Amino acid sequence: MSGIDPSGNLWFFGGMGYAGGYFGYHNDLWKCNPATLEWTWISGTYMANQVGIYGTKGAAGPSNIPGGREGAVFWIDSLGKLWLFGGNGLDGAGNLAYLNDLWKFDPTTLEWTWISGSNTVRQAGVYGTRGIPDPSNVPGARSAAVSWLDSSGKLWLFGGDGFDSANYGGQLNDLWMFDPTTLDWTWVSGSDTVNQTGIYGTKGTAAPANVPGARFGALSWLDPSGKLWLFGGGYGNSSFFNDLWKFDTTTLEWTWVSGSSAVDQAGIYGTKGTAAPSNVPGARVRAVSWVDSQGKLWLFGGWGYVSAGEFGYFNDLWQYTR
Repeated sequence: MSGIDPSGNLWFFGGMGYAGGYFGYHNDLWKCNPATLEWTWISGTYMANQVGIYGTKGAAGPSNIPGGREGAVFWIDSLGKLWLFGGNGLDGAGNLAYLNDLWKFDPTTLEWTWISGSNTVRQAGVYGTRGIPDPSNVPGARSAAVSWLDSSGKLWLFGGDGFDSANYGGQLNDLWMFDPTTLDWTWVSGSDTVNQTGIYGTKGTAAPANVPGARFGALSWLDPSGKLWLFGGGYGNSSFFNDLWKFDTTTLEWTWVSGSSAVDQAGIYGTKGTAAPSNVPGARVRAVSWVDSQGKLWLFGGWGYVSAGEFGYFNDLWQYTR
């Protein structure tokens, strides 16, 4: 759960590990200045497994703080505000499970605001009508989703492992948009029920019916033209994807761009440093990604299927040119 603000500072929140001599879920917020290479502890506690202090929805407060968690999604907007959604962690009563709370942090006042969602775990999604924003809409509790922040400041959220409209648990393929001005969620694409298969259509061709299958731990990029990109992820306990998708926020259509429509595909590496149409990373989850100044998509590591079809951890670095 990290991001870079408009001033170039790196921000990092929470996760799972050791704190105060105990292993558990963190809620500490840190900032790193790349000029001085120094970290500053900004918010939260140095102890693991802290409950959330929600305060009043919509009202900032010095005592407000999200509970310890991992697998949340994180955005930093053009004004430098930090946004945090969901994950697997502790609610206001100390219950540990998936969350659907949305928070905003102001680096000037150093205060958190609970914006949307519930202060209790295991909440079902309220989808409303596809394409229509509504104050009552909210994604269900989830972990290991992916996110984007578009050029107009809208927050986008896709999939993860969590709860659907009927409060059934599983993997999701729903795409949501949150407007920080109106504070409304809109269900944009995908299903309101868990464990949906993908509809791939024809590779390279957008279509209204196309949609990635349900998954967790995928990768995301936002290209310079504002398109949302999605790669890989996992389904169930042992199925992994290497499909690459593009979503057009104007036409609201998905395009299957690269990779396979089948799970557990090995990578095709080709020659190091040489691009080729047949090259493709192997199926994987929880890799890292970024976009460079030329709009090229980069991918590193993760956990999945290597070139020989063997399962394990990657240290491969890939570049994709649109």
